[in-house]
Amino acid sequence: MSIKEDHNRFRDIIKGRIKEDLRKYVSQGEMIGKREKDFVKIPLPQIDIPNFRYGPKQQGGVGQGEGKPGDAMGEPQPGQGQAGDQPGDHLLEVELSIDELAEILGEKLALPRIQPKGMKQIETTKNRYSGLAPVGPQGLRHFRSSYKKALQRSISSKTYNPKNPIIVPIKEDFRYRTVKTVKKPMTKAVVIYMMDVSGSMGDEQKEIVRMESFWINAWLKKHYKGLETRFIIHDAAAKEVDEDTFFKTSESGGTLISSAYKLAQQMIEKDYPVHEWNIYPFHFSDGDNWSGEDTRLCIRLLREFFNPNCNVFCYGQVESKYGSGQFLKDLQKEFGSDEQIILSQIENKDKILDSIRDFLGKGK
Repeated sequence: MSIKEDHNRFRDIIKGRIKEDLRKYVSQGEMIGKREKDFVKIPLPQIDIPNFRYGPKQQGGVGQGEGKPGDAMGEPQPGQGQAGDQPGDHLLEVELSIDELAEILGEKLALPRIQPKGMKQIETTKNRYSGLAPVGPQGLRHFRSSYKKALQRSISSKTYNPKNPIIVPIKEDFRYRTVKTVKKPMTKAVVIYMMDVSGSMGDEQKEIVRMESFWINAWLKKHYKGLETRFIIHDAAAKEVDEDTFFKTSESGGTLISSAYKLAQQMIEKDYPVHEWNIYPFHFSDGDNWSGEDTRLCIRLLREFFNPNCNVFCYGQVESKYGSGQFLKDLQKEFGSDEQIILSQIENKDKILDSIRDFLGKGK
């Protein structure tokens, strides 16, 4: 079995472990903090790190023979603490791409593929280097793989000389990168995140929103190239902010949800023509609104603007001991059977996975 096959098998094992315990990983905020561009580092304590196993002493071998008087054995070092009788934890930090995480999420939740609107009938083509082949153009010759083949041939034929390690590849050794042309629809998408940052939305509630938005983004990026994200915070007034400010801002004023919906509408009308863009607004709140009149205004905006112009509108209500939760009840009464307005109640971190299924399970 080749190194590449071993590596692929190992990654399949890793993905299987993550899929089994996905609810745990979804609720771990520290994992999201280990992002590096399009990759995430995930600690996996369940997998043992490979280690050397030594045979019985009487077998001899390197480091196992009888010593002579006066032989140095290394300087002894003082130990600290008491001896234990339990094995230590093996922490293996594995790096996976956002796309691989999205694939695991989709398989775990059985999420359907999204059916984009807009310019899906127009296709773009992209060349992807997907493997190696023994024939190909000189410009695609892969030096490292060709050298490996030549080295293997030299060693197996016993012509390799360690004292004069010159390797001369022949035609049969050459390997070339293979190109696969992939067709992708020209679709554009934007996610507009809105969050209530009034005093009743504490750090725990905002952490839930942060983790859920990470996985939502991962799934949407799998379906849309160059996904755009915008962030709106609101209490009694709304404003656009960057991602870092979105998750760290705390206010103490009242809550006027319509201020966020109005700003999102302005944003869409100005920057995202609805016949070209796939639009995904997400609003998170603990369900307190200033008045029934403002709630009626929100319902009107949802019915008259967001419903006909967006792929879906998603409202997630994060449970707070200070919030009444009334806004979700009002929306359930108005849009309970409407598949364009998706409602989800997020009681705690363990419910994030269920909420993601609520939002993305329609495939829109």
